[in-house]
Amino acid sequence: MAHIKLTEQPEYEFHYKVTIRSTDINYRGHLGYDALVALFSEAGIDMFRSLGFRDSGHGDDKTGVAMADLTVNYKAEAFMFDELIIDTHVGELKEKGFTSFHRIRKGTDIVALAEAGLVSFDFVHHKVVPLPETFRQSLQEYKRRNQIISIQD
Repeated sequence: MAHIKLTEQPEYEFHYKVTIRSTDINYRGHLGYDALVALFSEAGIDMFRSLGFRDSGHGDDKTGVAMADLTVNYKAEAFMFDELIIDTHVGELKEKGFTSFHRIRKGTDIVALAEAGLVSFDFVHHKVVPLPETFRQSLQEYKRRNQIISIQD
């Protein structure tokens, strides 16, 4: 099977700190892949909070994001009580979604790189919908406020 090689992004707009708990450890004694995916979700919810939304929704109580795909490259082990920082970059916004890039690090060591395809989803009607303008505007305002300049902007 061919392996997908992810690379670090030139910038990460969002940073989420977390300490690995006992429930995040697998039977081999290190951070489990299932817990790592849950940590991506926590970082995503924190990203939406930073943008002024209540959770991973778009502020209208019916639409939010759903993960369409996920690729993870594991680089190093992490253990209970390790403090991790999950850096997140929002990639190019498309009509109905975007790609989020994550770099999980323990100090200067990279634990994992991840890329997730996220789509805007109407949870009432159970279908993919266009990405709301409120999300686009909130991201642009966040970058402006924090003076984050992207090559894509």
